Amino acid sequence: MSARLKALTAGTLIALSALMLPHARAGQPAGAQAESYPARPIRWVVPYPPGGPLDIVARVVGQKLAERLGQSVVIDNRAGAGGNIGADLVAKAPPDGHSIVMGAVATHAINVHLYARLPFDPIRDFAPVVLITQVPNILVVNPGLPAKSVKDLIALARQKPGALSFGSGSIGSAGHLAGELFKRLAGVEMVHVPYKGAAPAVADLLAGQVQLMFDNLASALPNVKAARLRALAVTTAKRSPQVPELPTIAEAGLAGFDVSTWFGIFASAGTPATRVDRLNREVIAILEQADVKERLALLGAEPAGGSPQAFAAFVRTELEKYGKVVRAAGAKVD
Repeated sequence: MSARLKALTAGTLIALSALMLPHARAGQPAGAQAESYPARPIRWVVPYPPGGPLDIVARVVGQKLAERLGQSVVIDNRAGAGGNIGADLVAKAPPDGHSIVMGAVATHAINVHLYARLPFDPIRDFAPVVLITQVPNILVVNPGLPAKSVKDLIALARQKPGALSFGSGSIGSAGHLAGELFKRLAGVEMVHVPYKGAAPAVADLLAGQVQLMFDNLASALPNVKAARLRALAVTTAKRSPQVPELPTIAEAGLAGFDVSTWFGIFASAGTPATRVDRLNREVIAILEQADVKERLALLGAEPAGGSPQAFAAFVRTELEKYGKVVRAAGAKVD
């Protein structure tokens, strides 16, 4: 074969090989392979009923996520068993990033200690994507209680062991465990009164049937502003921009006190890191938008963000913390 023919043959093979390779998207580095993700609509499971804070945030973020990804994001409310039913759906979904769940402090840090049997492992069965937000609770008391500060409340509880009672929306809720952590760190005895939801608990607090509550910030503020309840502190490690005048419980003397109602996105374990990272980047960009920050502020929440690795470490810390609190309280759900 002549040199000229060999050159032509080699050139033809190179050209054919180039045609057989997938084309990179515009703007990709040379040699980068485009991944067709998402290839279909994303199902975003919210393991609680419509209308709650998790559902509202999922719908706000989901709409913008759909615009950025070029695929529909379908909110799928699957309530029940303290969030376990919805979380389990994603734990057992194919690990392709097309099913995600709005996990929360209950589903991924509390329930494993609270329920005798859990159909999933909150660490092994999920790939953390991004922490969306943390919502502080407020320690509020009935105005008839002679306590104007956290120190006053602790002193009163020590004077009358077991005389004070605190309400919560349910056994194992953030409000319940905040109260149990408060008892343990302050060395006081108070009676927990669980209700079927936060609304009846607040009603009894207003009526003086219980003396205090660790209530959701957005829920408590109207009653605080109307002087129907007295706010003493926020439960998070940092002060809330919504009520900057309120100290944290840690500032008031209980070092290490940090309780929030947090929620974020989890995919199924085994989801490719490229897809997890893509979702992480898109959601963080959404959380930085002014209108999203405004919507979160209405719920008393701040955007969080951070890497998947940071979220995974946070979940492990929360698991350990609430394990101690639940064991100390002896709280169980059959």
